[in-house]
Amino acid sequence: MRSSTMIRTPIAALSASALLGLSACTGGGPDAGSDQGDETVTVWHYFTEDRQVQVLEDYKESFENAHDGASVENVFVPYDQMNSKLLSGAGSGEGPDVAIFNGAETASIALGGALAPIDEQWSSYEDADQFPESILHTVDEELYSVQGYVNLLGLWYNADILEEIGVQPPTTMEELEDAMAAAVDAGYGGVTLTGLPNTQGEWQAYPFLSEAGFDYDSSEESALAEALTRVESWVSEGWLSQEAASWDQTVPFDEFTAGDQAFAVNGNWQRGSVAEDADFDYGVVPLPLGDTGGVYLGGEGIGIGSNADDPELAWEYLTSTHLSTDGSLSALETVGYLPARRDAATDDAVTSDEILAPFSETVDEYGAAYPSEEIPAESVADVQLAVAQAWSATIGGQKDPETAASDAFSTLEGLLE
Repeated sequence: MRSSTMIRTPIAALSASALLGLSACTGGGPDAGSDQGDETVTVWHYFTEDRQVQVLEDYKESFENAHDGASVENVFVPYDQMNSKLLSGAGSGEGPDVAIFNGAETASIALGGALAPIDEQWSSYEDADQFPESILHTVDEELYSVQGYVNLLGLWYNADILEEIGVQPPTTMEELEDAMAAAVDAGYGGVTLTGLPNTQGEWQAYPFLSEAGFDYDSSEESALAEALTRVESWVSEGWLSQEAASWDQTVPFDEFTAGDQAFAVNGNWQRGSVAEDADFDYGVVPLPLGDTGGVYLGGEGIGIGSNADDPELAWEYLTSTHLSTDGSLSALETVGYLPARRDAATDDAVTSDEILAPFSETVDEYGAAYPSEEIPAESVADVQLAVAQAWSATIGGQKDPETAASDAFSTLEGLLE
C-alpha cells in the first residue's frame, strides 16, 4: 500500500461543473412542508456538518433556478430520530417527498412503509447504466433507494507528529499500534474514532472485526472477542480515549484537526473540513488491514417518501441534483464524497486528488457491501445494533471483551439464521 502525498492547502474550486452557491436554509421540523403542495419538494436529512449542509443548499438553489415555480425545503431531523420519524410519518399519512438516510437502513425503512418503490423511475432513467449495482438498495426484489456517492473509512494521519516521532504512515496493524505508542509517549493522542452504540458504531467497528476474521456468514464469537480485545487494549494503553464511546464521526475528527492526535479513523467526507481546519501537514493511507479485512462502501441512501405529494417532481429533483454529473462533482468538491457515477468517478477531480486516491485504492482492495449481504434484510437494524453495543460497551469500559462478545452472540444467533 502507498501513502498519499501530504497536503495542507485549500482545495481548488471546480469550474463549470460546480453548482450554484449557497442560499439560506429554510429550516423547520420534521413535519414542516407536509402540506406544501405539489410544487414543493420537502427533503429530510440528518446532516450537521457545514459542508454537507451546503451541498443540500446548493442543490436547492440549482433546482429552483432550473424549475420555475418549484421550491425545495431542506428539513433537519437528528440522525438517531430519522428512522422513527419516517416510520411514524408513514403511518399517519405524512412524511417527506425525499428522504436522505443511512443507506444500510433501507430495508428497515422500506419494510415499515416509509418509502415508495422506484423501479419504474429507475428503469426509464437514461443514466441508470452509469451506476454500479452496489449502490442500488432493493428489498423483496423492489428498488427503494440509490446512492449518489460512496463513503468509506481510511486512516488519516498528522504528518507533523509522525515526523517528530520518526515513523512512517503504517501499512500493518502492528505498525499502527507501534506508532500510537510512540505518539502517546511523546505527549500526543494515539487515535480518534467513534464508539457509538448505533449503526455508526458498527460501521466503524467492521474493519477491525473483519481484520480479526469475523464476518456475518460464518460468524464466530472468538473472532468478535479478539477484535474487541484489540480496541480495549487501545483504551487501556491510553491510545484511544474512553470518551470515544459517546462520540459520533464529527467529534473525533474535530479532535484530530485540533492537532494533538496522531491518527483518525474517519471518512473521505472529511476532506473539506481538514483542508479548512487543520494547521498541520496531513495525509491518508488505507486502513492497515490483513487478508480478511473489509471496509464498508457506504453512504446516504436517497429515496422517495411513500406519501410524497408529487413523486415525479421528487424524482426530477433527485436526477437533476444528487444523481447528476454536475451534482456529483459539486458534492465531491464541497465535501469529498466519492461519486457513484462512472463518468464522475473517472473525472480528473477524483483521479488526481492526493487525498481521495487512498480511498479509491481501498475501494478496490478492501471494499465490502454495506450492509453485509449475509444479514437478512429484516434483521439488519437489530444485527448492527447488537454489534455496535458490544463495540461501544468495550470502549466505554462497561463490559470486558469476552462478555461483550458473548452478549452480542446471544442476540446474533437468532438473527442470522
